[in-house]
Amino acid sequence: MSNIQYVTKEGLEKMREELKQLESVERPRITQQIAEARDKGDLSENAEYDAAKEAQGLLETRISKLQDNIANSRIIDSSMLDASKVSILSVVTIKNLKNNSQVTYTLVPETEADLKNGKISVNTPIAKGLLGKKQGEKTEITLPNGNVLNLEIIETKLG
Repeated sequence: MSNIQYVTKEGLEKMREELKQLESVERPRITQQIAEARDKGDLSENAEYDAAKEAQGLLETRISKLQDNIANSRIIDSSMLDASKVSILSVVTIKNLKNNSQVTYTLVPETEADLKNGKISVNTPIAKGLLGKKQGEKTEITLPNGNVLNLEIIETKLG
């Protein structure tokens, strides 16, 4: 059963670049480490060999996951999205009605979330509470810790 995930063109390219790096640089490096450790003799008491084999297992798991993600990715066509409502790829400016602070977020697929750059996953409680809303609407969002945010959407546009 496939697990389709929606990504931006940039997000898909980033996954492809990481996969290429892992396959062409990291995999040969770990293979070399295993060969060097094997040359040192008795494998039953060789910590370097064990560490290299463990690193190889983790690397192969990551490569497999990336290959699966890339195969199941579908690029989001922003021209098909409704710019008047908050949706994936929306740039949303919200105001906290309790303290009047404003913040701007871009709602992105989970694999592209980057809070430092103002990109939050559409799967977060805040994003879920904003989806489908329009500029000027107010919404109440209950966070996992039980706190309630009262927000107003100041502006929404496609990024």
